[in-house]
Amino acid sequence: MKRAIALRHVAFEDLDGFAAPLARRGIEIAYCEAPTDDLGADTLLGADLLVVLGGPIGVYETRDYPFLGDEIALIERRLARNLPVLGLCLGAQLMAAALGARVYPAGFKEIGWAPIMLSASGERAPLAELDRRPVLHWHGDTFDLPAGAVHLASTARTANQAFAWERHGLALQFHVETTARGLERWYVGHTLEIAATEGVTVPALRTDAARHAAPLVEAGTRMLDAWLTPLGL
Repeated sequence: MKRAIALRHVAFEDLDGFAAPLARRGIEIAYCEAPTDDLGADTLLGADLLVVLGGPIGVYETRDYPFLGDEIALIERRLARNLPVLGLCLGAQLMAAALGARVYPAGFKEIGWAPIMLSASGERAPLAELDRRPVLHWHGDTFDLPAGAVHLASTARTANQAFAWERHGLALQFHVETTARGLERWYVGHTLEIAATEGVTVPALRTDAARHAAPLVEAGTRMLDAWLTPLGL
């Protein structure tokens, strides 16, 4: 059986809507707790798929969170060996850092549901499934496009929302894996960030999730399938 390991930074940001489609593909799922587990373990390099999940810290905060250096090194090693890596939000920023790009505060929070604009490359598989669909944005940092990466998507405020690294690396600054039910945990875990962000409220986020989350998870599943199938997963 093939195996996926998800690097998790906070308990409430997990694979959520991606867990079932991975299981349907016969992929066994395990979690690695990035702040406390051994990021140099052979199992992480040997996994068929590494999914790097989101979290409320910055890639550049290595002084406060030294495990980030080990996490970046792990991603760098996997990408150099052509081993599949999927990065979501913080995971995408960590992938950018592993590929030598700068990650830094955007100067604003992008939180809520809004469509992304696909590049010409993004309009092809696998991101074609997300065309004109609102996705969930939840970040205050951004990154430069790594040299050699293929730009896939943007928003009006954030130029680099997604990129591909050859066939085996896919980085999404936004979220396509979140379910309406799963987001109830986010509203609690991110309560201070929500309260501090002008124009963002839990009732509004919940209303938008009720409208957009289910069709997005369906589209996100098709996106995931379109990316994994050519990789033999």
